[in-house]
Amino acid sequence: MKAADVMTSPIVAVRTDATLSQAVRLMVDNRISGLPVLDEAGHLAGILTEGDLLRRAETETAASRVGWFGVFFAPGRLAGEYVQTHSRRVQDVMTQEVVTVVEDTPVAEITEMMRNRRIKRLPVLRDDAVIGIVSRSDMLRVLLQKLDVPAPTASDAEIRDQVLKELAAQPWAPRRSLSIAVTDGVVEIDGVVFDVREHDAVRVLAENVPGVRSVENRVVCVEPNTGTLIIDPDEERASGGRTV
Repeated sequence: MKAADVMTSPIVAVRTDATLSQAVRLMVDNRISGLPVLDEAGHLAGILTEGDLLRRAETETAASRVGWFGVFFAPGRLAGEYVQTHSRRVQDVMTQEVVTVVEDTPVAEITEMMRNRRIKRLPVLRDDAVIGIVSRSDMLRVLLQKLDVPAPTASDAEIRDQVLKELAAQPWAPRRSLSIAVTDGVVEIDGVVFDVREHDAVRVLAENVPGVRSVENRVVCVEPNTGTLIIDPDEERASGGRTV
């Protein structure tokens, strides 16, 4: 899956010479948290986001916490902050350095960029033109589509084979200490693990195999150094929850 498959298009954008009032009105009316900013030629010049508008004189949130040291040694920075918090021109307030992608950028790469750079949206370029934008909400829509796909049916033998295949593919999976059985779509897992996270991961892995109706996780979790029982499936079922 690529950027072109998930992006929102056409975009809602604003010009560099627009007023801040016009830009904010677009954001509010369209229920979006960021706007690409285009120059006179229609090329990307920046992006205006909610983050750029958090500190504003109008909302009495523009106060700078710079002490005497900043007053004497950072007047330029203070001047820049003043423009950011008081200007009513989009071109003064927008973020000029914009991270972009192209139509063929893989979705996996997009999500990593969002996580690593802590950004919420990426304009999609074709040559120098902005043809779309990928936001976190676009990624959520894709996720919902995948989650809503009806689960296919499978025989017990097919389910067991797939569970074993998935376990073999995971570097964390304690394959040799587990026993897998499937009856009428119910996966029964027995065995021993030495980490609570492995106990939960085994269950999640089985739940995601096509055709699985439910999972009975009877795996015992033991502290490896002392042999202390961390999770006892029998007590867990009796109490209606995990026993730690």
